[in-house]
Amino acid sequence: MKIITQTNIFTNSFIDILHICNIIKIMKTLEKDLITSQTVKETNLQHIAIIMDGNRRWAKEKNLPSAMGHKKGVDALKATLRACKDFGIKYLTVYAFSTENWNRKKEEVDFLMELLAITLTNELAEMHSEGVIISFIGDISKLSDKLQKILANSVETTKNNTGVHLQIAFNYGSRDEIVYAVKNIIAKGVKPEDITEDLISENLYTKNIPDPDLLIRTGGEMRISNYLLWQIAYSEIYITKQYWPEFDKNSLILAIEEFHNRQRRFGK
Repeated sequence: MKIITQTNIFTNSFIDILHICNIIKIMKTLEKDLITSQTVKETNLQHIAIIMDGNRRWAKEKNLPSAMGHKKGVDALKATLRACKDFGIKYLTVYAFSTENWNRKKEEVDFLMELLAITLTNELAEMHSEGVIISFIGDISKLSDKLQKILANSVETTKNNTGVHLQIAFNYGSRDEIVYAVKNIIAKGVKPEDITEDLISENLYTKNIPDPDLLIRTGGEMRISNYLLWQIAYSEIYITKQYWPEFDKNSLILAIEEFHNRQRRFGK
């Protein structure tokens, strides 16, 4: 009886220690979140753009099919979106499918189209409940009618929300966007002497959205890949060797800390 009692005391003490450790861990996480939120406010960090690179390399290194890398990439996006909400970041733009990605194998392209459709269908209700605003930049007219309807529904459903604005670049290329803007300006009959930087910005896909303060690229590559060329003129650039499926809340904190250490001069 005495042995059983001592065992129970030991078990209960161990559980209490675990409980205390969990509380400490939660408190440290909350403290880190609070510090990051204050950093976001102090630096006026409103808009983060991300080149989500490394899905296929992550899968290859783990001897998994590319599709698994793309699926894990969706999980990373969900975690990053929630982190943006926690830290008070208003805009998140992600490079999901470029105009050049059509050159990949048809099986992979078809999978990416299906993945977007499934993700929006399955996640829309939750994102809507969390106040996320969804919009798309790129030539959506090249997508299937079915996918266009799914995209349009997600935009319409969330347009009046007030949370994080998730801007998804799909069938997007920055040079293509600039050509699109120039054609719009010409079609309006604007005189050459009346063309300004503001006018060009107003005719881009990203009109009414502030330019990114911070551009993050995962996967370690040192290039822009035809992404937001006009908009990132004065963005700070942060490169991490982490593949996109590995990117999480702590990864975002590190990027924000680095942004805080930069001196933004805007040419001054």
